[in-house]
Amino acid sequence: MGASEENSDLFPIFVLTIMALPLVPYTLVKMLSIFSKKAMTIHCQCSVCSRSGKYRKSIFRRISNFSTCSNLTLVLLWIVMGVLIYYIKHTSHEVKVFEPFSILGLEAGASDSDIKKAYRRLSIQYHPDKNPDPEAHDYFVEYISKAYQALTDPVSRENFEKYGHPDGRQGLQMGIALPPFLLNIDGASGGILLLGIVGVCILLPLVLAVIYLSRSAKYTGNYVMHQTLSAYYYFMKPSLAPSKVLDVFIKAAEFMEIPVRRSDEEPLQKLFVLVRSELNLDLKNIRQEQAKFWKQHPALVKAELLIQAQLTRESEALTPALLRDFRHMLELSPRLLEELMKMALIPRTAQGHGWLRPAIGVVELSQNIIQAVPLSARRVAGGYSEGVAPFLQLPHFSEAIVKKMARKKVRTLQDLCDMTLEDRVELLTQVAGLSPTETKDVEMVLELMPSLTVDITCETEGEEGIQEDPVSNDVWVSQKVSFMDEAVSIAAASKAIQELKEGSGASLKETNAAVREAVERVKSGSRLVMSKFQAPAEGNYNLTAFCLCDSWIGCDKKTNLKIKILKRSRAGTRTVPLSEEGAVTEEGIEEEEQEEEDEYDDYESEYSEDEEDEKDSKRNGPGAERSDND
Repeated sequence: MGASEENSDLFPIFVLTIMALPLVPYTLVKMLSIFSKKAMTIHCQCSVCSRSGKYRKSIFRRISNFSTCSNLTLVLLWIVMGVLIYYIKHTSHEVKVFEPFSILGLEAGASDSDIKKAYRRLSIQYHPDKNPDPEAHDYFVEYISKAYQALTDPVSRENFEKYGHPDGRQGLQMGIALPPFLLNIDGASGGILLLGIVGVCILLPLVLAVIYLSRSAKYTGNYVMHQTLSAYYYFMKPSLAPSKVLDVFIKAAEFMEIPVRRSDEEPLQKLFVLVRSELNLDLKNIRQEQAKFWKQHPALVKAELLIQAQLTRESEALTPALLRDFRHMLELSPRLLEELMKMALIPRTAQGHGWLRPAIGVVELSQNIIQAVPLSARRVAGGYSEGVAPFLQLPHFSEAIVKKMARKKVRTLQDLCDMTLEDRVELLTQVAGLSPTETKDVEMVLELMPSLTVDITCETEGEEGIQEDPVSNDVWVSQKVSFMDEAVSIAAASKAIQELKEGSGASLKETNAAVREAVERVKSGSRLVMSKFQAPAEGNYNLTAFCLCDSWIGCDKKTNLKIKILKRSRAGTRTVPLSEEGAVTEEGIEEEEQEEEDEYDDYESEYSEDEEDEKDSKRNGPGAERSDND
């Protein structure tokens, strides 16, 4: 019975240990991630963002942010652990050391007469003949009698002095930290114990392994489903217009897994009415077009409507359930757009180049989703070469305000940025009708928007001229440029410049000077982009380098580059003087070649002229360079 009680006392300790092993490390990691995470700062100080509550740190918002399923579960487990610790502390039995003098109430070294007197006194109190209480009887036999024996009997005293107990050496007692009913292996308890061992030691690890392997097999290293990559690869076409990229984007398998509830039908119908003008439906056959739209897969319908709710800023009309799905879609969008860009740039031809037109469309879709601007706002109309989309990302702006500003010949975002501060304030207050506070908000956002200057140099590695490569023709080059991590950019620029100078035979002094100059330029906001591509066949070419921003509309830069490719000789060297056949680079192109370059401007109007989808395959430019800024 004593062993059973001891096992029962050990079982809470066992449970506490099993809970603490994963819980304590997980809690520490979570706390470190919270403390190491940089506090969210308000990047935009305008009144619209301040009133939106996005950065408001009220007590209610902190509680709501903390009240996630994982956090509440974590708190509940710690409460259970606290209860277990309290229970163990108040039910644990300390191991008592056998002290005969202390049991008899004597000091060490007491005389034999004092020992006998103390024994007689305690016998009157605890002897079974004097006290019928069973606990008194146990105490008298186990402690008082043995203490008296250890001090008066020579053999018992020798055992006590040698082994610490009058009965001699005591055996080691061990307990099993399981409840008593499982220790009774007779009957059903044995089966329960066996099932517990099999479940915890075999089935549980097996189930966890199967779940992990099944989930890891569905996703890539970027946490995008393989099914999504297959769909993007299949639907990505070289003639895909930017206005049609959204149709490919919503076909992600992650969006298909978002549940479609019956309760969503009516709210989605209302949302459809709000965003119908953005769905590219034929107004002449509007009934047939609407019926065709709703006959699509329900998940596709829901995904497109929710994305349109972001683009048209109609998310306030969503129900709480749809709002959760809406936020989940926005969380998935960045990595899905990144994979969609890879599908546009992946080499698909014998020459090893990707496709410019859909790549531009992916970047523009990213800009519109981030800035919550409709795709239709990019249509070139009313003298706006960029559409009204760049203006709509500014606070307090609407199409009516843009039309008012057009009267003052302000038709592009660059026109607005190039104005002096006094002229811009006068324009926004007197013409656009904005208040001083709203004008200040616009100025704050304009200060956040990047301003890019592109400088391009083209040369042949190891050659004085640019010579043709008969193996390859049109080649695309793409790099992603980040302006966020300055330390990484400094290291990359230093290494690239150093290798370039050492390869050209420059001295150590010249190399160090070039590296210092590159580092200073990076610190001032510049970024070095170096790419290699095979030269096309002999001839004159007009290359176009696109520097596309994935966040802001109207901040993209397109730079023209004129190069002359020389004919390769048998020896692989130049055949005429460098002054005649050297590489020529310009920021613009000559007037007689302007017609060729105009074809690169077609993508700007493809939101309204999708019937020209085949024009991309007829372009004369042999290559292009793209970099999107974070």
